[in-house]
Amino acid sequence: MINVAIVEDNNTIREGLAQLINGTDGYKCIGAFGDVESFLPKISSLPINVVLMDIGLPGMNGIEGAKSAVLKNPDLSILMLTVYEESEFVFDALCAGACGYLVKKTPPARLLEAIKDANDGGSPMSSRIARQVITAFKEGKSITH
Repeated sequence: MINVAIVEDNNTIREGLAQLINGTDGYKCIGAFGDVESFLPKISSLPINVVLMDIGLPGMNGIEGAKSAVLKNPDLSILMLTVYEESEFVFDALCAGACGYLVKKTPPARLLEAIKDANDGGSPMSSRIARQVITAFKEGKSITH
């Protein structure tokens, strides 16, 4: 069973993700939060394997949230799920501790694959995001801060 937490401020999206996860064998949504501030205190008390984290959140953004979550539990697999495709968001999220990066238009079956991949130690990314990362390496850009 892969235990998934969701951090997403849009209630409709949050509920839809929870339904997708809970309706799929081998997956369970064990927490759905509207902001990072309500999620962080639960990290130590919930058996979370994978976190789906939005970036554009009220209060602390998802990039800072990922950084804080990984400091509390380095074993968490944080998968960014956002509308932002700009390279600065991608690199900031990965540097903050996210293991993968997907856009919200990712089809449900691919999202479930990505959750499993992240849980198994992989780094799932949409093809366009992976291309940005590869291009940055080819151009010799530093992605560290």
